[in-house]
Amino acid sequence: MRAFKTESKKLLDLMINSIYTNKEIFLRELISNASDAVDKLNFKSLSDASMELADGDLAIRISVDEGVRTLTVSDNGIGMNADELERNLGTIAHSGSEEFKSENAESQGSEVDIIGQFGVGFYSAFMVAKHVRVVSRAFGSEEANAWDSDGLEGYTIEPAERAGHGTDVILTLRDDESAESGEAGEDYGRYLTEWTIKDLVRRYSNYVRYPIQMMVTKSRQKPKPEDAGDDYTPEWEDYKELETLNSMTPIWKKRAADVSQEDYDEFYKSSFHDFEAPLRTASFHAEGALEYDALLFIPGRAPFDLYSKDYEKGLALYSSNVLIMEKCADLLPDYYNFVRGVVDSQDVSLNISRETLQQNRQLRAIARRVEKKVTSELEDMRDNDREAYETFFDNFGRGLKYGIYSSYGMKADELADLLLFWSAREQKMVTLAEYAAAMPEGQQAIYYAAGDSRERLAKMPVVTGALSRGYDVLLLTADVDEFTFQAMREYVARDMPKVYEDDAARAAAEQAVADGAEPELEDRRIEFKNVAAGDVDLATDEEKEDAQRATKDNEALCDAMCASLDGKVEKVAVSARLTDAPACITTEGPLSLEMEKVLARGPEAASDDLPKSRRVLELNAKHPVFEKLVAAQEAGDTDKIGLYAGLLYDQALLVEGMLPEDPVAFAARVCELM
Repeated sequence: MRAFKTESKKLLDLMINSIYTNKEIFLRELISNASDAVDKLNFKSLSDASMELADGDLAIRISVDEGVRTLTVSDNGIGMNADELERNLGTIAHSGSEEFKSENAESQGSEVDIIGQFGVGFYSAFMVAKHVRVVSRAFGSEEANAWDSDGLEGYTIEPAERAGHGTDVILTLRDDESAESGEAGEDYGRYLTEWTIKDLVRRYSNYVRYPIQMMVTKSRQKPKPEDAGDDYTPEWEDYKELETLNSMTPIWKKRAADVSQEDYDEFYKSSFHDFEAPLRTASFHAEGALEYDALLFIPGRAPFDLYSKDYEKGLALYSSNVLIMEKCADLLPDYYNFVRGVVDSQDVSLNISRETLQQNRQLRAIARRVEKKVTSELEDMRDNDREAYETFFDNFGRGLKYGIYSSYGMKADELADLLLFWSAREQKMVTLAEYAAAMPEGQQAIYYAAGDSRERLAKMPVVTGALSRGYDVLLLTADVDEFTFQAMREYVARDMPKVYEDDAARAAAEQAVADGAEPELEDRRIEFKNVAAGDVDLATDEEKEDAQRATKDNEALCDAMCASLDGKVEKVAVSARLTDAPACITTEGPLSLEMEKVLARGPEAASDDLPKSRRVLELNAKHPVFEKLVAAQEAGDTDKIGLYAGLLYDQALLVEGMLPEDPVAFAARVCELM
């Protein structure tokens, strides 16, 4: 027996017990090695005209013998002689495939797709096998040799018999382990079952370019005997048939013109376990310094766990048609976590186990291109298939908004134009660009109201007041909406009509257009304003003067009402924004009532340090209720002023969708008035 060197024994132990986290990938590694061996022979036939080799002759075969617990992976590839067995299997981390790639780097083309890199994948067999025997016969040789090892002390190489060129890797599986001390046992015998082998091949090696074949058991009905009577019961029999387990040609490497949308839909449904067809499909191929294929899908519905902590984003990553990671999270930003698909590249730098990736510029470059492609597809859907886009946004728009918020507005340039909000005036979903384009001359901000219901928001006094003055209001009903606007701070509206500093400049521009010139356009920065904020000024100069005068004339009344509310509001003032309602609550500062409600539902709700909005009770001086307040003040009836102040404040809270702080006291006030 030839002993492994001491260092090699330590390295082999690492191969078996530490590098790979998932035992079942051993079959992927052995199939990849077999594919490389077949590829090498195929390449040799391309450069040697004397070799007669048909593609149909090349295959990988899997067979099992449950009686002796062996699993065999065979190929009819290039094979190895005794020296090559010594060099490739006796020397850990020596990769014959990598050596082949280096020697033939200039002459390889698309006909050769070598997978191996590190020379350690073979040793993953010892994770499930207690003994491995490799029988190999080099192409053109009449002799075969066998490499035997238990993966512990060493290995032997001796002459053997094999009918033709190629390699057999024969694994004698470990004994099954029973559960101990509450830990699950290990069922190594499952790797001898047809179902398990089929599942592993289709999951990891479905797109290896050569057929992976296995004799499988099937059932068929026996022919009906000629003398059988009418009461004959059909009989069935099992039989064996050679079946190809893999599909070989990946759909993402076919030309888009050769694949129908039905084919893409079927691949999506079967691969990602969705019963609905995707809303959008994008397939592209990149060449140059980094070559890869990508097939992306935008789902038609959101998975039930999309916003749970257990949801895993990511694209399936393949290298040379072999699955490396089922979900590579680094290929997608969080706000595009709903995208599903495949990326296949032989250029990405894998780590030694091929289970995870090295963080490198190739991966980042692919991720940037994927992100741009997804953005482009969403923009095209938004502009040319609005109904489908609104369906998409209903499912996944929350993630786009959160992408802006979580990046503190840094992603606003990429995502802002993908957002949709409900327009109170248009009664439909609009983009920020569409809102800006419809703004009347002189409007300086994008106005919005935040709450839990469009219907309630549309009836709020501050909203109806803005609409009556000709300003549209976006109605925000998602809890992240207002936080998103706070993070964005402003929206850059492109190609807006130029705003001129004075009448002379405007007149000159209008004359230029009349003479045939193109209208001047500009990019305009427009801030976001909550219509319930205290600093929103939509009234005319006359309305503002009237409100200021009424506040000054009734200063004592306002102070008395503020005092009776005992710190619930910062102040009480006459409003210039109200039209029909007797009163409303506005806020000063960055925290609105709706943001306060959202925070109150969060994990810090019980904290005493939860921030509160700075509230202002605004009164409508033109409403009959105001006359009652003035009369109570003139009569010196402080009790009635306190009663009215509390009632108006609680009523305004209800309009905002918030419960009075003391519902019993509110009910008592109503009963007292009755």
